[in-house]
Amino acid sequence: MKLTFVNTGYGEAVLLELQDASRPGGVFTALIDGGGADPQEFEERSSGRIPVWEYLKKRGLSRLSVALCTHIHEDHISGLRKAADGVEIEEFWQTLPEEFYKKMRPLELAEAENLSQSKFLQALNDYRELCGLVKERGGRIRTLHRGQSVFLGEDAELEVLAPSPKACQQLEMLLEELYREEDSAEFHKKLSVLDGRMNNYSLILRVRCGAQYVLLPGDTNRDGYGEIPAEKLKAHLFKIGHHGQKDGVSETLLRMVDPEAAVCCASSDRRYDSAHPDVIRMLSQAGIHPYFSDCPKAEGIDLPPHQALEFELEEGRAVTGRYLRAVE
Repeated sequence: MKLTFVNTGYGEAVLLELQDASRPGGVFTALIDGGGADPQEFEERSSGRIPVWEYLKKRGLSRLSVALCTHIHEDHISGLRKAADGVEIEEFWQTLPEEFYKKMRPLELAEAENLSQSKFLQALNDYRELCGLVKERGGRIRTLHRGQSVFLGEDAELEVLAPSPKACQQLEMLLEELYREEDSAEFHKKLSVLDGRMNNYSLILRVRCGAQYVLLPGDTNRDGYGEIPAEKLKAHLFKIGHHGQKDGVSETLLRMVDPEAAVCCASSDRRYDSAHPDVIRMLSQAGIHPYFSDCPKAEGIDLPPHQALEFELEEGRAVTGRYLRAVE
């Protein structure tokens, strides 16, 4: 199994590739989140940043077995929406009912009261458009929640650890209330509340290939793992939640996961205190090797510019990543 963390700046885009003779081209490909699509994110590319749609084009990928959205935030869903303009998506995996997007209407970005609201409105619009595009082209929308396992190919599977069915229903209810709200003040209040809660509605995924495990928690913070049995969190490679902000991980959580290596998807400018020094120190003290999708400027971190961070997972082989200066 190959896992590639694309350098989308302050965003996440993880490409999973598995040999599978039953698939077109003999490979199962899943893009887990797609980073953002704001042009400003890619104006400065000295660290190697690349929009995910450019990355896919350079790799010659015109078809994805699966596009997966962990949660509806601009830095995760908007790049997926943009990529769909040039890539065929067989299935779109996410947490809401298959037809929920039909209950959503286009939202006016101009009505946002601040930047955070503007980005969240964009995310909701992009989610709605992506669902419509996938269905229009004959693709499938699949709903994931805790307790499901999906076989990805020979001796590989994806296990969904969160959110629970109850949490998925709660998210659906909150979104329905938001779209029904006609009072402007109440709409914006509900918008901000849901925006703040969205991270802990993230899909938490544990991917197994042979005897090796990868834990991908979206933007779940350290308080979002409470309902998951500790043994389910064990993984060889851990993508830290919430871009490595201070609330993304705790010492207790790290002990439960006990990874060989960890990936932090923080931007080079360390926006919102991502790649927090306390998190980096925590990893160091635990003897866990840190990798970064971008090149955050912080003490003790000196990385070459790179467009991607790649791992090839193989049983009996140490988990070691390599930075790719250009798409290979």
